[in-house]
This record gives sequence, C-alpha cells and structure tokens, in this order.
Amino acid sequence: MRCIYLDAMSRMKSNYIKKLSEEGKREDSRNAFDFRDIKIIKGLIDHAEGSAQVDIGDTRVIAGVKMVVESPHEDTPNEGNLVVSVTILPMAATEYESGPPSPEEIELSRVTDRGIRSAVSIDPASLFIEEGKVWSVYVDVYVLNYSGNMLDAASIAAMAALVNARVPEYKDGSVNYEKRDKKLNIKNIVTSTTFAKIGSSLFLDPNENEESAMDARLTVQVDDKEIRAMQKGLPGSFTMDEINKLIDVSFDKHKELKELIMK
Repeated sequence: MRCIYLDAMSRMKSNYIKKLSEEGKREDSRNAFDFRDIKIIKGLIDHAEGSAQVDIGDTRVIAGVKMVVESPHEDTPNEGNLVVSVTILPMAATEYESGPPSPEEIELSRVTDRGIRSAVSIDPASLFIEEGKVWSVYVDVYVLNYSGNMLDAASIAAMAALVNARVPEYKDGSVNYEKRDKKLNIKNIVTSTTFAKIGSSLFLDPNENEESAMDARLTVQVDDKEIRAMQKGLPGSFTMDEINKLIDVSFDKHKELKELIMK
C-alpha cells in the first residue's frame, strides 16, 4: 500500500512540474537558466591535502584530495596519476543503499573525472617526482544530501578541492604530510552545467522534482576557451539549435562558477 501511495505522489509531482514547464515556470520561481544558491566551503578536512563542501540548493557534496607517492604507469613513466570517484551515501536519499557502485555513482565518477582530465586541469608531468616515483592524486567525492543535480555539485566540489590542495613535502624518499606549503599546480578550471528538458522547455540545474519529470538531460563541461566534455542522459532528445544554445549558457555560467571555485 505504501509503495502504491508513493508512486501516486510521484506521478502527481511529475505532472505538476510538467504543467508548470508548459507555462515556462518553475516550482521555485527561478528563471530557466538560473542556478539555485551555490555555497562553497574549502579546507574542512584537516588530514586531506585539499577539501571542499559544495551546496547547490539542498544538494550537498563534500570532496577530499589525498596525494600518495606511487609508481607511474609503464606507458607514462614521467607522469603522475589522477583517480576520481564519487559515492552516494545512503543518508543522501531513501533510494540509495550501501553496496557495489550504482549506475548513478558510476556515471557521476566518470563524468567528474572526464571533465578534469579532458581540460588537463592537472598537468600529469607536474606530478613527476623522480625516476620510478610520481604523485597519485585521489579525489573522493561523497554525496551527503540529494535534492537534484548531483552532476554539477560533484564536479564543482572536485574542482574546488583540487584548487584548495597543497602538496606534501617529499624529501629523501619520504613524505611529510605535516608540511604542505606548495599549491597543487592547476592549469585549467573546468565547470559543469546540467540542463533538463521537460516537454519543449529547457532548464538549468534541475531540482529533485524536475529530475523526476525530465525527458532528457545534458551536461556540458567547459573551461575558459573550449568544450571539454558532454554527457547526455535519458531517452529524450535535443535539437542542434537547443544544444548550441545550452553550450552558450554553459560558457556564460563558467565565469561565475570559476569565480566561486577560485574564491
């Protein structure tokens, strides 16, 4: 009985959102291409090399950076490593559980990693220490509360944590994690903007209810000059004109997102 009730409530919410979208409206009165309030707090985790908490509306994620001295890959002996992972904690929402990575977590990890890697936010050569030793940069992102648009929140948190990161001292074959004076060398800031299509309407930063009603989703990741990655979700489609419009919005939003990340 409870499941039937919840399904009925979900359909009612979805229908309400779709009706609003037909009128060009949103339930929280935002304009179509407005983000919810974004808050970034850096340096929360003392034992991490870098960290950041990002709130987009009620969606909250936290990211931590850990740097470890490891052997390079055989095919890139003079380059360090980057590993990005995203975990949705069970407390984030009732539908998420502990266990193997869910499809949502796999997508979040891949999209967040792809943006940073494609933009060469970290030059792998800058992570070289000496022959046979390089820095591996581990970026772990945790979704603490889900209220829509985890993709942008995870990407922004990962980028903000990397900007906040400091490199531990490496001397005479050992790492001093108590001394972290040097900033991690960040070449490019990549930002993420996710759009929902509901009927024929396009919206930036869908909240939880809008995500339940959307027909298609498009995430665009850009830096100052180039599109670095795109990810499309759900069966619905976008026209080329719509895609070009959303790319323009992404570049416009990049300026304010970059300023928040660097602040």
